[in-house]
Amino acid sequence: MRTSTFSLTSLPLFLFFFFFFFTLKAITAKNLIPETCKKCAQDDPNLSYKFCVTSLQAAPKSSSADVRQLGKISMNLIRHNITSTRQHIKHLLKNTKLDKFLRAYLEVCLELYSDAIPDIKQALRSYKAKQYRDANVRVTAVYDAPVTCEDGFHEREGLVSPLTKRNNDAVQLSAVALSIIDMLGSLGFKLI
Repeated sequence: MRTSTFSLTSLPLFLFFFFFFFTLKAITAKNLIPETCKKCAQDDPNLSYKFCVTSLQAAPKSSSADVRQLGKISMNLIRHNITSTRQHIKHLLKNTKLDKFLRAYLEVCLELYSDAIPDIKQALRSYKAKQYRDANVRVTAVYDAPVTCEDGFHEREGLVSPLTKRNNDAVQLSAVALSIIDMLGSLGFKLI
């Protein structure tokens, strides 16, 4: 009778390496978001580390994502923010008692956010196709929309933006995506 090379004595050793490998992988994936956000915040002093970590960790599938997948997740978060903010602006514009200047700035913001939607969709397509330079250009255009929107409200003294938090969130999410795109470029991925 022939004995198996895999005996009961090798089972504990196999199980040790099996669990070690999967525990190490889980720890690495768990640490990837904070490490990625740390790098993003170092590269962009206007980016909040806490915002980055909280945003990415809240996204489904982020706990098992690699850096490239985190970039895609960040762009999906931008898309959601832009779409949601656009709907919020439409809702605000339904108020017939709005100050005429507030209405005018909200209409500008609506146009900016409407223009940002195809940009973020194209950024996602380019990113998936590993066309990082185009993704970078498109996300930069998206980044400019909430900045321009918020700046408009500061042009008139006493006018308060009802979109400050949403605009800041869009800027932060865009900064995360841009940092990740740049990281991929520095890791040797082509930015073509």
